Amino acid sequence: MASHTIGIIVNGATGRIGSTQHLANALIPIIVEGGLAVGDDRLVPRLLLTGRDGGRLAAVARTHKLADWTTDLDAALADPAYTIFFDAAATQGRVAVLEKAIAAGKHIYCEKPVAPTAAQGLALLQEARGRGVKHGVVEDKVHLPGLQKLAALARGGELGRIVGFRLEFGWWVFDGSEQPCQRPSWNYRAGGGGIILDMYPHWRYVIESTVGRIVRVASSEWIATPARIDERGERYDVAVDDSAATLVELEGGAFGTILSSWATRVRRDDLLTLQVDGTKGSAIAGLHRCHVQSMADTPTISHFSVMKDIGADYREAWTQAPPLAAYRNPYRVGWEAFLRHVATGAPLACDFTAGVRDVAFAEACHRSMRERTWIALPAPAAEQV
Repeated sequence: MASHTIGIIVNGATGRIGSTQHLANALIPIIVEGGLAVGDDRLVPRLLLTGRDGGRLAAVARTHKLADWTTDLDAALADPAYTIFFDAAATQGRVAVLEKAIAAGKHIYCEKPVAPTAAQGLALLQEARGRGVKHGVVEDKVHLPGLQKLAALARGGELGRIVGFRLEFGWWVFDGSEQPCQRPSWNYRAGGGGIILDMYPHWRYVIESTVGRIVRVASSEWIATPARIDERGERYDVAVDDSAATLVELEGGAFGTILSSWATRVRRDDLLTLQVDGTKGSAIAGLHRCHVQSMADTPTISHFSVMKDIGADYREAWTQAPPLAAYRNPYRVGWEAFLRHVATGAPLACDFTAGVRDVAFAEACHRSMRERTWIALPAPAAEQV
């Protein structure tokens, strides 16, 4: 089995997502294990870390025993030894760096959202197609074990005809005055922040791959925590949504709800839960666990008491979904799929057409709030170019 090196520029390598998820949990394990098996060969990533802070880049490189890093992005893009450009830096700078990388002829893989607006994402897609470079967007949540179990139940018909769903997500993010804020301040500033732009691209592909195609949305958004303390200890006004609620219509007529907030305290099974109800049963998944209630196990609820608690335990008629045969890190799954796509042309579900639809979903929700009406989700980008 022959080994072949594939050069990857990792931009935004010092951020939590870049250093932990993409390096520590995906690319470094592939390297340590001798590369990715592609046919009779092995594809071994060669990494070049890029970012703005040389000291932090050097520290990340030492942690992962990597030799190559630079703060000169233009020089990195000019190096023919690196054929893939990956971006995990802040959203507000994504379009500019992706445009540079595409112009340099690099294959593109990036974190979501692919761009702050669907129009910008569509322009990037057209540029990538014009240059003949391959493109992909990180869509990791569908590979979480809980959601994989739920999707298997829905696809297998065990839930019957889908009649509705409910997605809930969030936790309490401190404002920085008494406890440190757990999210960077750019999440709360204009030009790339907001819970809808940050999280709704995930909810689009999770819902459409698990439940059904989204056709219309009616959405609201608000700022629950109007002021915060940033990384320098300075107080600033929050400019974008930190909470949102959305009613979703699916193709076929079923409806569902999405409730997401960085200003809520958790009393659910997990930080993210997705319940899908069907004519034969229901299932509710978190990040790792999934519980099912069949028609046979559905309790007959015919009364309640306004005078006293009748002591009903509505959780007891649910059972654990069967375990997965194997589980692999979601970010590694994505990287392996993209590397095979680059090396062999293997199909890739999460290319820029999917990334543009992710952003279009977020935009439709913002527009619904502004216009106070239902908004249709546009056709996929593949049908627009």
